[in-house]
Amino acid sequence: MAAGVTVFFTSGAILVLEILALRLLAPYVGVTIETYTATIATVLAGISLGTWVGGYVADRVEPRRLLGPLMVVGGGLSLLAVPLVRILGSAIGGSGVGLSLAGFFAPAAVLSAVSPTVVKLQLRDLAATGRVVGRLSALGTAGAITGTYLAGFVLVEAVPTSTSILVVGGALMVAGTVLWIWLLRPRPRVAVVIAIVGVLGINLGATTGVPCDVETVYHCARVVSDESRPGGRLLILDTLRHSYVDLDDPTRLEFAYAKVFADVLATTAPAGPIRVLHVGGGGFTLPRYLAAVRPGSTSTVLEIDPGLVRLARDRLGLITGPDLDVRIGDARILLQSVSRSGYDVVLGDAFGGLAVPWHLTTEEFLSGVRASLDDGGVYVMNLIDYPPMRFARAQVATLARVFDDVAVIAPPDLLDGRRGGNVVLVASVGPLDTGRIADAVAGRQGPEVVLSGTEVEEFTGGAAALVDDLAPVDQWLSRARRG
Repeated sequence: MAAGVTVFFTSGAILVLEILALRLLAPYVGVTIETYTATIATVLAGISLGTWVGGYVADRVEPRRLLGPLMVVGGGLSLLAVPLVRILGSAIGGSGVGLSLAGFFAPAAVLSAVSPTVVKLQLRDLAATGRVVGRLSALGTAGAITGTYLAGFVLVEAVPTSTSILVVGGALMVAGTVLWIWLLRPRPRVAVVIAIVGVLGINLGATTGVPCDVETVYHCARVVSDESRPGGRLLILDTLRHSYVDLDDPTRLEFAYAKVFADVLATTAPAGPIRVLHVGGGGFTLPRYLAAVRPGSTSTVLEIDPGLVRLARDRLGLITGPDLDVRIGDARILLQSVSRSGYDVVLGDAFGGLAVPWHLTTEEFLSGVRASLDDGGVYVMNLIDYPPMRFARAQVATLARVFDDVAVIAPPDLLDGRRGGNVVLVASVGPLDTGRIADAVAGRQGPEVVLSGTEVEEFTGGAAALVDDLAPVDQWLSRARRG
C-alpha cells in the first residue's frame, strides 16, 4: 500500500510542477508554443534521466536508504524552483529553455528516481516482476493524470502559482522525512536539519519578489500608475504592455495602434451610435472610448480571462451594463453565439503573449467574423510582427480570401522590414474608402501609412493563407524575434 501511494504521489507532484512551471515562467518569457515546448521537454528530460539513474543506483544501494532522501531532496529542489526562476528571470530574462532547466529539470529528475527505487524495494520474487512493475507503473500514470487535472483545473485558478509549488515541495519533504524515519530510524537531528532546510526554502520562495498584482488563469497581470497623469493606468500582461486606460478621460488613447483604430472607426463606421464586437477585452480601453465619442453605441466584448475582467472592474474603471456586454470564454467558440449580421465593426485585439492566438487568425475564424458584420461593416485587427513579417503577410492574404477589400496600416520602417511592431489590418464587406483613412492618419500627424489595392498585393508577396490545418503563428514570431 505504502509503495503504491508513494509512486502515485511523486508522479502526481512532477506533473503538478510541470503545469505550474508554465505559469511561473510566463512573466519573463511570455506564453507561447516555445514556452510550452521548453517546459514539457525539460520535465520529460528530467523524468528520463531520473528514471534511468534511479534504477541504476537502486541496483547498487539498498533502496531503503534511498527512498526517503530522494523525496526530501526532490521536495527541496521544488522549493528552490520559485526563487531561482524569479531571480534569474528578473535579472537576465532568458529563454523558456533556460528558465525551465534552471527551475524544474533537477526536481523532475530526482523525483522520477523514486519509482524505480520503489520497484526495486518491492521485487522480492522474480516470478512477480510483471505484476509489480505493471501495478506501480499504472499507479504512477494515475498519479500523473491526477496531478495534471489538479493543477490545470483547480490550482491555477484557486491558488497563486508560487504557493502551490511551495506546498507541493513542502509536502514532498514531509512525506520523505516520514519515509526516512520509518525505513531507517535515523537520528533525530536529521529530521531537525530537514525541517530547517524546508522552512528556509519556503521562506525564500515566499519572499522573492512577485511580478504580478493579480495572477489570473491565463496571465500574470500588473496595473502600473502613470506618474505623469493622475488617472493613467498601464495594464501589463506577462511580458506585454497590453493596454493604457485614463480613468479621468476615456477618450485618451495612448498606444499608436489604438489611435489607428479610432481613425478607422471615425472614417468607416456609420454616423451616430454603432454596434461593435470586440475580440479580446484587455483593459477595455476601446469600449470606454466608444461610449464616450459615440454615445448610445453598444459593445459586446469576448474575453477569455474572467480574472482580467475582475481586475478591470476593480482598477481600470470597467462598468458593464446594457451598452457594454462582456461574455467570458474563447472568442472562437463565443463567436458562434453572437448575432449573425448586424455589427458595424468587429475589433480584433486578442493576444496570448506577443502572438494573436493562432485559431483567431485562420480563414475559418475570419469567415465567422464576416458573417457577424452588416453590409459595409469592417473588421479591424491589431497584430505584432517582426521582419521578415511572415505572419502579417499571411494574415493579409487570409483576409483577402474572406473579405472584399483589405488595407494595411503601419509605419513605413515597419512595412519595409527594418523593425518590428504593431500592424493594423482593415478588411471590409464591400469597398473600403482608404483615402479617408489616410486623411485621418495624416490629420492626426501619425507616422503610419495606409497600403491599399496593388500595394497590399505587393506587401503580401504571394504568402499562403492561414487555415485551421496550418497556422504556425507562434513559431514565426519566435524565430523572427531571435533573428
